Amino acid sequence: MGYVNPYLYIAFVFLYPLKVNRFPFLFASFMLGLGVDFFSDSGGIHAFSILTIAYIRLFFVKVYFRKYEADYPFFNLHSESFGKVFNFVVTLTLIHHFILFSFANFSFNNISHILLNSLFSGIFTLILYFLGNYILSKKQ
Repeated sequence: MGYVNPYLYIAFVFLYPLKVNRFPFLFASFMLGLGVDFFSDSGGIHAFSILTIAYIRLFFVKVYFRKYEADYPFFNLHSESFGKVFNFVVTLTLIHHFILFSFANFSFNNISHILLNSLFSGIFTLILYFLGNYILSKKQ
């Protein structure tokens, strides 16, 4: 639909458990992005954008959740407050989409197009992520 393209594969980055050894996670993120690139013939922009948010994820975990290396084995995104999770997911989603559409357009002449694509696709991705998370979560 022009500006609206949901990219739900980035939920992998949000939901993957935190571990001290990040190499398997970064490799799996890269392979996921490469698989999306392979089927969408996009030349590596998905792999780069998901690898970027996978790499900076720990920084935002420390900022939003105040978690450190000793807390990683006990960290669960579902046990955190909705406000913190919302800020975390929105930040990483918008960073991912901005990088993705920046490389897809690759021109500052199209900055309005990049921002509109990032905003609308980000909103649609977030709606689908939180709706799917609500539907698939267990009621306790």
